[in-house]
Amino acid sequence: MRTNRIRTTALTAAALVAALSLTACGGDDQAMGTRSAGSAETATPAVTTPAATSTDGKARTTDAPEAGTPETQTVPAEGKRAGGQTPKAAAIPACTPKNSTVKVSKVSRPINHLLLTVTNTGSTDCSAYHAPFLRFDDAQAVYPILDDSKPQAVVTLAPGEKAYAGIALLGEPGEDKPVRSDNLGVIMVDKNNKSKGESTLKLPAKTYTDSRGFVTYWQSDVENALMF
Repeated sequence: MRTNRIRTTALTAAALVAALSLTACGGDDQAMGTRSAGSAETATPAVTTPAATSTDGKARTTDAPEAGTPETQTVPAEGKRAGGQTPKAAAIPACTPKNSTVKVSKVSRPINHLLLTVTNTGSTDCSAYHAPFLRFDDAQAVYPILDDSKPQAVVTLAPGEKAYAGIALLGEPGEDKPVRSDNLGVIMVDKNNKSKGESTLKLPAKTYTDSRGFVTYWQSDVENALMF
């Protein structure tokens, strides 16, 4: 499992500061700012939690973005949707703190993992683009993102639907010294991988991370989010 390729182009301290400054500027292209800390919850084990579905029982997706750096990643102009429609991807807004909520939960399996869940709380569709940018407490760099977890399609959520990302906390015992964290900053991004706002969540008690951890891309079901 630890041979999976982890993206090594995590943002530097300066890049993170620039991303976070975008969330504080306001305007139509900026997020509403940091949310108040929420309490951690215990998620249903991965093998029993159903995937988010559309009204016809199928996951709603659009074509996946091409691989690239956070500054250059884009998605195709059109994507497929349930029911045979092919709307313009640009017409689907990103899931942000304005139209969605995020929570972090403990899971029983796999060990040393957390589950991140975003729910569309708006009245129109939104897309969970790329992977969330995470920072534990006052970390000066975002958490590594696992490139091997990139799905074939971007997850598009109807109102009330959910997307998921898995967070691996620790590597093999003895590889690195674990660091305890109490809070988690979750930055949602748009289709161009630009910050759209940060939510601050309370982590489960005694959460430890090390340099071997990672977060996955957003997935349409829990099983895919926790398989890495």
